[in-house]
Amino acid sequence: MTKILIVGAHGQTAQIVTELLLKNLNIDLKLFLRNSNRLKQYQDNPRVELIEGDVLDTAALTAVMNDVDLVYSNVGGQNLADQASSIIQAMDQAGVKRLIFISSLGTYHEVPGKFGEWNETAIADFLPGFRKSAQLIETSDLDYTMIRPAWMDNKDEIDYETTQKGETFKGTEVSRKSIADFVIKLIEHPQEHIGESVGLNKPNTEGDKPAWI
Repeated sequence: MTKILIVGAHGQTAQIVTELLLKNLNIDLKLFLRNSNRLKQYQDNPRVELIEGDVLDTAALTAVMNDVDLVYSNVGGQNLADQASSIIQAMDQAGVKRLIFISSLGTYHEVPGKFGEWNETAIADFLPGFRKSAQLIETSDLDYTMIRPAWMDNKDEIDYETTQKGETFKGTEVSRKSIADFVIKLIEHPQEHIGESVGLNKPNTEGDKPAWI
């Protein structure tokens, strides 16, 4: 039996991942979030452990990781670097190696043209956290995969392409279902994409902004 810890489990993409993982009878879940009542639909599920806590409480996070095989982080916010640091420390102390971490397009100034300029302004308050957290993860000894999605939407579709760190980012948007699909593939094949920072976008969505803005 594989046990997965989802940190920031109330996030929209994390909830899609949770539902997909519960279809695999060989996987149990620990769902870590600030307010466990937000996911009370799982409180009676024998394969799910709901854990209420703060990611910045490294000692508590370490204790939660004592029997997990992989950590999937869906946390966010302007203090993302502090959260990433706590996750790295907790994983090191608990002896857990495999990390899947949601980051963002623009982390490496890799978004071209007018869209890149617009994106820099639109998420200016958050980019320092994305960039610092990427540095922390890349210099850690973890078996990480960072995912840098384009602007996310809730379309009922799985349609995406990937780019690697050092390559120009493509497209402006991607569905949360697409991101979840990639996360599931990483969980099911944990030896793939180790040490990579992967951009995700829907093909043929180039433009100055996402279509809905």
